[in-house]
Amino acid sequence: MTRRLHGARVAATTARVPDDGAPTGGEPVARRIATADRVSRDELLAFLRPRHHAVLLTRRRSGAPQLSPVTCGVDDSGCLVVSTYPDRAKAVNVRRDAQVSACVMSDDFDGPWVQVDGTAEVIDPPASVEPLVEYYRNIAGEHPDWAEYRQAMLDQGKSLIRLHIESWGPVATGGFPARLADG
Repeated sequence: MTRRLHGARVAATTARVPDDGAPTGGEPVARRIATADRVSRDELLAFLRPRHHAVLLTRRRSGAPQLSPVTCGVDDSGCLVVSTYPDRAKAVNVRRDAQVSACVMSDDFDGPWVQVDGTAEVIDPPASVEPLVEYYRNIAGEHPDWAEYRQAMLDQGKSLIRLHIESWGPVATGGFPARLADG
């Protein structure tokens, strides 16, 4: 038996789960089936906009990957954006090698995610201030004092990484392969 649960397909298995969480056999328990849904650019952006947790992949000078957990947003032009400082490894790496990837995840760690790939740029102050306003607005809404926010971004010397999304994988969820769902 297969059905939908919170957007993911699940199949029943025969296991009983007592209060301590250990399966003992007998009653059906939902077994989630992994999904991988290809999406259009518009569907991708709709998926990304409410999600603000990502792991950004840049390349070190040696070519080895540099992974950074980040808070991200989508700007009005459809780029993935990350606030940073000019001397952080991710910013230094992007200046040297603009090919960047990000794995954008749901708030629920076990929720859907997607990998996006593209070319990134680092925008430094003072040019970064208005893009940082857009970044904040698109993630958190209106700030109570935009003049104060703008000055804080200048005082802190904040930069913005803008990832121009060129390709993306499917929106995916973890779980069992469909062939094992009924087994």
